[in-house]
Amino acid sequence: MKDKISKFINVTRRDGLLKTIKKSITYINANYINKININKRIKFNKEKDNLSKYIDDILSSKNYNRILVWRGSFGWNVPLFQRPQQIANILSDKKCLIFYEVTRMTDKVDFIKKEKNNLYLVDYEINNFEKFLFQKLKETNIPKYLQLYSTCWDVKKEKVDLYVNNGFGMLYEYIDDLNPILAGTDKLPKNVEDIHNYVINNKDVLVVTSADQLYKDMVSKRKNKKNIILSSNGADIKHFTNLSKDKIIIMENIKKEYKTIIGYYGALASWFDYDLIKRLAKEYPDNAFVLIGIKYDTSFDVSEIEKLSNIKYLGSVNYKTLPNYAKYFDIAWIPFIINKITLSTNPIKVFEYMALEKFIITSDLPECKKYKSVNIAKDYKDYKNLIENYKILYTSSYKKQLIKDANDNSWEHKAEEIKELLAVNE
Repeated sequence: MKDKISKFINVTRRDGLLKTIKKSITYINANYINKININKRIKFNKEKDNLSKYIDDILSSKNYNRILVWRGSFGWNVPLFQRPQQIANILSDKKCLIFYEVTRMTDKVDFIKKEKNNLYLVDYEINNFEKFLFQKLKETNIPKYLQLYSTCWDVKKEKVDLYVNNGFGMLYEYIDDLNPILAGTDKLPKNVEDIHNYVINNKDVLVVTSADQLYKDMVSKRKNKKNIILSSNGADIKHFTNLSKDKIIIMENIKKEYKTIIGYYGALASWFDYDLIKRLAKEYPDNAFVLIGIKYDTSFDVSEIEKLSNIKYLGSVNYKTLPNYAKYFDIAWIPFIINKITLSTNPIKVFEYMALEKFIITSDLPECKKYKSVNIAKDYKDYKNLIENYKILYTSSYKKQLIKDANDNSWEHKAEEIKELLAVNE
């Protein structure tokens, strides 16, 4: 409860009281009031036999050789189509049967819904259905796993115990520094801490880390490399290369008005270097600095960054149309402050920038320094030099390097690495 109160206070600071209350009502309806949804309970009892046959038919298929039960509150049909959906989507093509938990705030699923072959979206709104599906999965004689992300704060340790004590293995993806700032709370949520400690103390848990710092941290705490792999984030290459010819009016207008478009998309949060951007925007008034994404906390408003006319904040853009906005960028960058969070950050967007074949500039992030196509700016002088000379540096050989780095870091490769980890332990 303390975690939720802390989250409410922090969201109120960011979005204001009225908007936060509306969001809270939606959340409470979806996650608490609907738990006693009489109509849905009646519907489950009526459809139980049909659901039983439907699930039996899924499990009797010969198209898979392992089961992954993804539990968490990230959702499927959310504006950001990120690592959870990307990995699930590809693993389902690699003979993994996926049961992916949805969130009722964004997904409309009655009990279970087929997304594609081997990939099913699941709504656990009714406890009886949750127990019903669990029993079905428990009885299967095939390797099966509970899959959790380190950033998931809604799953309790007791839920982990339930799965593990009933024959499930566990696949844990350690994808970010465990920091309360990322959870939007003042303290690290207890569920996150409890499960992370469990993973450290149980070497049978399979761990996927997304950054060098996270890999080293887990190996150090376990004192063993067994069952731990490093598999960074990646990109959906097709999504960012098969671009529509449709024009985005707001981007067309910016293109007409400014000499160069320097673009960023992603979270606008406390680790974003607002001071750097304001300084560069004043230095280069002929350049447009385009920002796309959600205001993760109050930092954007506090920065008053929008007071500068050549800084263009466009709000959040759906993943489906995001490449059509980013194709207008001349320079794609990641201007982050270097801190504990960003030292462990492996940004998805850097691989998407590669696929878009954009000139890339990032701050001195350890995870970005690995790639030849990323231009690192260690200080303000470096940023100026790269911005002023990007056309000279944007050579045909540089473009080839972008394509190579993108293809080497496709989601297809990342999913294959995870599949290999599973296979070794079966």
